[in-house]
Amino acid sequence: MRPATSATTVLDSLLFRDAFGTPRMREVFSDYALVSRYAEVEIALAKAEAKCGVIPADAAEAIAKRTDVSVLDFELLRTETDNVGYPILPLVHQMAKQCGDAGRYVHWGATTQDIMDTAVVLQVREGLKLIEDDITALRGILANLSRRHRDTPMAGRTHLQQALPVTFGYKTSIWLAMFDRHAERLEQLKPRVLVGQFAGAAGTLASLGDKGFDVQAALCEELGLGVSVSTWHVARDGFAEVVNLLALVAGSLGKIALDIMIMASTEFAEVYEPFVKGRGASSTMPQKRNPISSELVLAAAKAVRQHAGLMLDASIQDFERATGPWHAEWIAVPESFVLTAGALHQAKFALGGLIVDEAQMAKNLDIRRGLIVAEAVMMGLAPQLGRQEAHDVVYDACRRANEEHISLKDALSSDAKVTSRIDRATIERLTSPGNYLGLAPQMVDRVLASKQREN
Repeated sequence: MRPATSATTVLDSLLFRDAFGTPRMREVFSDYALVSRYAEVEIALAKAEAKCGVIPADAAEAIAKRTDVSVLDFELLRTETDNVGYPILPLVHQMAKQCGDAGRYVHWGATTQDIMDTAVVLQVREGLKLIEDDITALRGILANLSRRHRDTPMAGRTHLQQALPVTFGYKTSIWLAMFDRHAERLEQLKPRVLVGQFAGAAGTLASLGDKGFDVQAALCEELGLGVSVSTWHVARDGFAEVVNLLALVAGSLGKIALDIMIMASTEFAEVYEPFVKGRGASSTMPQKRNPISSELVLAAAKAVRQHAGLMLDASIQDFERATGPWHAEWIAVPESFVLTAGALHQAKFALGGLIVDEAQMAKNLDIRRGLIVAEAVMMGLAPQLGRQEAHDVVYDACRRANEEHISLKDALSSDAKVTSRIDRATIERLTSPGNYLGLAPQMVDRVLASKQREN
């Protein structure tokens, strides 16, 4: 049977929509929700204008009472929007018809962009609440991982090469600190972004005479939004900031996803996404267990990054009303929210049940037979030999260990320059990776102590 849906993108696809988004965020940015927000702003405007004596109070009451989005003709709305280019005039036509005589006061003194921008702000407010809740949950997951693995040693890697020992908790605490900062950024942008737009045709409120500022303030009060100090029809930094925040969130998720995918590879085998029968299965290779959630997160991060660039490009607008850049926001804002919500959902799943193989981490840490702590040995010998000679001695020992396939401690123990100054027990202590973690565990403590944690 042919599916009822005719979606063409992953955001609404019957097959992929829950891989790249969440039902709750899709609903926030659905057509029905958007038109409902338009109507909500029009009703709030009527109430504000009645409060300020601009339109009759009974007209505002009728508009609020009779407007019913559920019985709108959405097919007519679609065809008229296609013709007009914007959905507000077609909506006003239907609202005015619903409201009878009071309908003549619908959209009084407003311009299309006032209604559309303010409606999007209402969507953004609701969307940010969902993102905020997901970030809070993810921070809790990362905090738990950091506590649990505070002292779990593993190989730290730079340029994809083993560098020095770290702990897995140290790694996850770095992830956690990123999301602590994202939570701060989200809270800080709210006063800048969650403001209403009501300024009239060219942004001067000319149609309302000396009542303009009063209506503007009353409208924002009705909707629970802040009042902008200036018209922002062509000043789009607020929405650009939101989408770029989402890109930062998605980028951090992408970094985590990339780490997980590499660490889950056969040769590393240090972590795995939670086991669910059939998840990540290959159609031809029964042994495969692909890191599906991480792959989806990485793809979403790349897409949101593109939208961040689109929003910055769209912020370059002409004169007092844009000729096209504004329309690009209609693509970037909803898609960025849905994709980020989807990425957070996948990340919560992957990290919430992450399987950490501590034994494999320890095995990988010792894979180069002590060479990972060559720096520790060099610093241990430096007081007796001087730093440069200690460097040269350890360098030669590392080369010999590689060529002869022996451990670093054995290579050092066969060098009279070393054994004449330190004993075998000291060599073993210096070449034990677990003894050279630096302040990694304490850094975990510092991240955990830096914010109020629920768990």
